[in-house]
Amino acid sequence: MLGLKLPTDPRWVDIAEKNIEEILTDHAFCEQKAASYAISLIINYSELSELVEAMSALAQEEMEHFRMVHKRIVDRGLVLGRDRKDEYVAKIAKFFPQTHDRMKRLVDRLLVAALIEARSCERFKLLSQHIVDKELAAFYHELMISEAGHYTMFLKFARQYGDKKIVDKKWNDLLVFEAEVMKDLGNKELIHG
Repeated sequence: MLGLKLPTDPRWVDIAEKNIEEILTDHAFCEQKAASYAISLIINYSELSELVEAMSALAQEEMEHFRMVHKRIVDRGLVLGRDRKDEYVAKIAKFFPQTHDRMKRLVDRLLVAALIEARSCERFKLLSQHIVDKELAAFYHELMISEAGHYTMFLKFARQYGDKKIVDKKWNDLLVFEAEVMKDLGNKELIHG
């Protein structure tokens, strides 16, 4: 369903589980960045009412997810660590060339967001199925479902605001590129890296 060309190495779950404090911190900041991304789409495309409405709801949902992750950090007697650069997102974001065409730029941004959500969904599924901590497994199962909805929403908007044929080609090309990026990542205690 997600279309990812290179699945996560199952050994990543072992890395994640052994470094759960780092995973939770990284996850919390991923949620915060997702909320910020939704807000930036509202600011830059305020004339697109349907998108604004969806991004407004998404920003609220992502901040609620941040709160939920932060609560799990605090409940474990930990503190939210410092944010670090997301190498995965930085590489993916460079795939599309810069353009002055606002709508092409929007479509590209929506496709990047869809891909990030798809990879998050896949990672959350692995965590939900394989980590020993049953409470965290259930939590990640719930978030996996949410991420799948975000993935499909971003793809829907990309196809709505762009030519479907062109969008689908861009999407496939982005998936191929992402598989190459993932060959160098996936062995760190990060949600995407």
